Amino acid sequence: MRKVIVSMNISLDGYYSGPNCELDWHFERWNRVMGARLLQELMRHDSVLLGRKTYQAMARYWTAKQSDPFCSREDFAFAAMLNGFPKVVFSNTLAEPEWRNSTIVSGKLRVVMNRLRKPVSGLHKAIFILGSGQLTTELIRLGLVDEYQLWVHPVLLGKGKPLFASSPGGYSLELLQSEMFSSGVVLLHYKVLRPAQ
Repeated sequence: MRKVIVSMNISLDGYYSGPNCELDWHFERWNRVMGARLLQELMRHDSVLLGRKTYQAMARYWTAKQSDPFCSREDFAFAAMLNGFPKVVFSNTLAEPEWRNSTIVSGKLRVVMNRLRKPVSGLHKAIFILGSGQLTTELIRLGLVDEYQLWVHPVLLGKGKPLFASSPGGYSLELLQSEMFSSGVVLLHYKVLRPAQ
């Protein structure tokens, strides 16, 4: 089975966004070194899974970057990689893909994920989930996340949308890697240790 790996920016008190989907705290601390690190991580996987809202926002942003004459070299490289990368969007409402090299999947999430996790020719590494808070919290609730890459920002939001509110609990995590950036953000890479059946 292909692993499911979540990459998520969170506050120190565990929120992935403010109560009204605010992400300014995340953008304030994101820098080029972190972007290059995320690009490096992306290249280790063979597909990206996104929820509809994140997919539409990223499609608008990153497709525009490749034609922006003021785009930084780092952003251009990330845009080129992401625009050509295989993307899967989970949505029960989206009719047509809006981004090159995209596939729409719909239905019951557990059924869809069981299908996506099966190794097929050319797709055998892992499914990488970028952001997509609602999708990610549902995957957590279903116990379908194998690894977390948490970009922990040095900020306390106090309220917002918690990443682990729907966690079934009972899991331990093994720290695989940690990395600190000049912005104060710490990347923590954990493997989920499932209890014996």
